[in-house]
Amino acid sequence: MIAVEVEAEAWSDALPDVEAVATRAAIATLGAASGAVAILLTDDETVRDLNARFRGKDKPTNVLSFPAAPMPRIELTPLGDIVLAFETCAAEAGTQGKSLSDHLTHLVAHGVLHLLGRDHENDAEAQAMEAEERAILAGLGISDPYRVIA
Repeated sequence: MIAVEVEAEAWSDALPDVEAVATRAAIATLGAASGAVAILLTDDETVRDLNARFRGKDKPTNVLSFPAAPMPRIELTPLGDIVLAFETCAAEAGTQGKSLSDHLTHLVAHGVLHLLGRDHENDAEAQAMEAEERAILAGLGISDPYRVIA
């Protein structure tokens, strides 16, 4: 189950099908895995606050992932929550020459991979996670998000 909450109207204003885009990305990333994911589409200020409280970084970031604690005897195990900041995501999409839809898809996939236990703390983990992201996005018809445009 994927639940998407649009807290910042800027998401819907910029991308009218934002809930469908986020849901499609999460489903594609989950693949055969089962579990519930909540996606909050909010603003920089909310993400800055969460980033400061939970990571000790007093600044906004594009996406935060909060894995859920294991819950035995629950039919559909919650995997966790993903929170995305509109202003940061939109600015990155513009700077990187990507559509907001494609960038959101990438960041939701990135966040879901974190909920599934993937990380990028070292070079080997980063390469493996980026390869997974590329494959998921290619399956959705989205080009390599890490390709450098000259």
